[in-house]
Amino acid sequence: MPSIKAEKTVTFPLTVFETASTKEDLEDWLLSQNPEFIKRMRKARKDDIEGRGKDWGSLKKDLCIK
Repeated sequence: MPSIKAEKTVTFPLTVFETASTKEDLEDWLLSQNPEFIKRMRKARKDDIEGRGKDWGSLKKDLCIK
């Protein structure tokens, strides 16, 4: 018997939807409303300011990015 998956609904304020040019704009807005994402970004910024961040070359190598 196939399982039934619940649909997830995302709600945007009309002004955000009307002014967004791309899907990325909508994604940016969603991330800006996510407390866990904001917490992680603040920690990353703090670590970077305190010199505990990774340099771009090291990150690219770790993530196999050219």
